[in-house]
Formats: sequence, structure tokens, C-alpha cells
Amino acid sequence: MDYINAFWIGGVICALVQILLDRTKLMPGRVMVLLVCSGAVLGALHIYQPFQDFAGAGASVPLTGFGNLLWKGVKEAVDKEGFIGIFMGGFKASAVGISAALVFSYLASLMFDPKMKK
Repeated sequence: MDYINAFWIGGVICALVQILLDRTKLMPGRVMVLLVCSGAVLGALHIYQPFQDFAGAGASVPLTGFGNLLWKGVKEAVDKEGFIGIFMGGFKASAVGISAALVFSYLASLMFDPKMKK
């Protein structure tokens, strides 16, 4: 049942984002920022964690999950380090995901022939 919940909730999130992209004039970058910020806000309101516990990877993989992860990292670092934790927490919490994205995108660029759009 965990796989089913992850699949349909992740699909609903992706479908809602696609509708937002198709029906509004928002650029994709702004929509991505909106998703990350909404995940952070929902995490701060203690709404996202129960949702993530129910949905599993369906809620933790999309960009809203990344925003929640940043929020949790910043909160823990501020509790531990004080004001400087605002700048450290997000990097510590998301370092593995960001590093994986960089490494795999570099490997993909080696395997394929990337071209700039004209």
C-alpha cells in the first residue's frame, strides 16, 4: 500500500504542477521556487511531515519535499548553532541530494550531446 500511496500522491502533485504551468503565465523557474517555498512553509506549519509520513516518496521526492527538507535542516541548525544556523542548516540537510544531482547531471552530459537552444 505504501507504493500505491506514493505513486498516486506523487502523480497528483505532478498533475497539479502541470496544470499550473499550462493554465498560467508562470515560468517554470518560478513554479519550482513556488514549490520549494510552499514545502518550507508547510513544514514550518507542521503540515508537511504527517503528509510525508503517509505518502512516503510521493511527497519527499518532489520539490515540495526539498523545501520541507531545507526547513527541517535550518530549524535543527538554528536550535543547535543559533543565528548562524540559518545559513548552515539547509546546506547540511540537503547536501547529499544536491551532490547527487550535480554528479548525475554531469555524467548525463558526458553520455549525451548537450546543445544550447538558439
